[in-house]
Amino acid sequence: MLIKFKSRATADLIMLPHNGRQLLEIIGKSPDEPHGIVTVAQIPAAIQALEAAVAADEAALRQAGTAVPDEGESTAEDPQPAVRLRQRAAPFIDMLRRSQAEDCDVIW
Repeated sequence: MLIKFKSRATADLIMLPHNGRQLLEIIGKSPDEPHGIVTVAQIPAAIQALEAAVAADEAALRQAGTAVPDEGESTAEDPQPAVRLRQRAAPFIDMLRRSQAEDCDVIW
């Protein structure tokens, strides 16, 4: 089942279950609950956690000796463009920032 994030500050953000669950786990929310909320007070910590996870993901790639591909760029080993955590998290981070600016919670 798709995960749909909603906020009065933005359009809905729909993610595949695996990707949505990953982001929820990163921000410390239970992905097993069908519905939840990120309150305005929780948004700064959620953004910080997502940005730290993105940085760690890219550091792990560099340490493994793999170049971090630019968005939409393929690697020699994998001709398909790699979709990294940075690209998956970016729309959610944007939603959180805009929701914080307009003092709105984010629900799913």
